[in-house]
Amino acid sequence: MAKNITSHHFQISRQNREEKNGHRSFLVWFTGLSGSGKSTIANALELALNEKNIKTYILDGDNVRGGLNKDLGFAPKDRSENIRRIAEVSNLMIDAGLVVLSAFVSPYKKDREAIRTVVKDANFVEIFVNTSLQECERRDVKGLYKKARAGEIKNMTGVSAPYEAPDQPDVEVKTETETIEQAVNKIMKAIANKLKLQNV
Repeated sequence: MAKNITSHHFQISRQNREEKNGHRSFLVWFTGLSGSGKSTIANALELALNEKNIKTYILDGDNVRGGLNKDLGFAPKDRSENIRRIAEVSNLMIDAGLVVLSAFVSPYKKDREAIRTVVKDANFVEIFVNTSLQECERRDVKGLYKKARAGEIKNMTGVSAPYEAPDQPDVEVKTETETIEQAVNKIMKAIANKLKLQNV
């Protein structure tokens, strides 16, 4: 099938879109355990970026699994395919000139490295939302840990499935000692230069 596919090159480019928006486009990838605060921080970051007229879009694990990836489960193979698809969608959004904020558990290092390969290293910012399993279980905002401990959920990251923490994330947020505002400020500082157009 691939041999019958020919890429079409359109006249409006990513650079054109970035110049129109007044900022560069790239992917900010939030990884961490369920309940760590990924989506909460991504939402707060999006609000802060929008105040600066930065064009953004959030991709969230639960939301995406309700549509694009509703055919996938939580076995390791399905988790990897979930992340592969999100990487490709993120890449399209980067081409569209957006700053993409993706909040996914993404427990495997190889999958996160695959994202970096798809979108290119220069377009990838890895945010490790470092919250202990104990704290995530205490919060248990979705009731998932309680179900996992009762044996009702299989392949629960941190309980019956592994989480491979990033070795050198671009930003590490420790939600047990940092506020949401502090986390957003830290990330904003980390991406400030990346937002600037190269010819400005």
